[in-house]
Amino acid sequence: MKIYQTIEITFNQGVFTIWLNRPEVHNAFDETMLRELTECFESMDSQTVCVVLRGKGKSFCAGVDLHWMKAVSQNSYEQNYTESLLLSKCFLTIYNCPKPTLAVVHGVALGGANGLLSACDLAYCADDATFSLSEVKIGIVPACISPYVIKRIGEFGARELMLTGRRIHGKEAEGFRLVNKSVPSEELEKTLEDVIALLRTSGPKAMSQCKTLIQEVANNLTLKEAYDYTARMIAEIRASEEGQEGMNAFLEKRKPNWVK
Repeated sequence: MKIYQTIEITFNQGVFTIWLNRPEVHNAFDETMLRELTECFESMDSQTVCVVLRGKGKSFCAGVDLHWMKAVSQNSYEQNYTESLLLSKCFLTIYNCPKPTLAVVHGVALGGANGLLSACDLAYCADDATFSLSEVKIGIVPACISPYVIKRIGEFGARELMLTGRRIHGKEAEGFRLVNKSVPSEELEKTLEDVIALLRTSGPKAMSQCKTLIQEVANNLTLKEAYDYTARMIAEIRASEEGQEGMNAFLEKRKPNWVK
């Protein structure tokens, strides 16, 4: 597998794990990490069941690397805009990944780190994990992450966390729906294993098609347009090889062929 500078990747029985690998700075991201993450999420193959995003060392991610941010802030507007597009592209690539994506959070998830986890389909954390949308504390705004954070927690939850910049921990993050579930740190690995086990029993193509369905209905279609789009989609999928296998397996009371 490819060797990267700022991330480490592993592949085990269909689980593609991307480790943020700058533990000396709590996995704060810079230009290189953003480019490498984008490349990884753009290169999923058909053997991948799901993608797990997590951090090496003491934390998931401390947000943007302060040395990189300082250097960028001294650039022209056009240079700043170009650098900011790297952020937007990375988050959008994660959001559009055709495979199920899971973020596993421990330690801290500060600032832009919340964009990484919010762009994932599912997010789980340890109870003692710390989250903060702290950009306002240094006079800036959580701009590029906002579409994904607002989708995940809603408008008024976003208002509270973005305007105050206050720190919250796992259970409160779960209450805001910033993460799907917060568990004691010793249960985090078991929680991840259980979710992956559920994903393994779902049709691989059906999961990708489900993500496309949600993307279209949530972002692109009016209710009138969805009326026809959804009817066409289910008609096509019922007639597909995977759809036929799944329905036959259900009627014959057996496991479908994608379940090992």
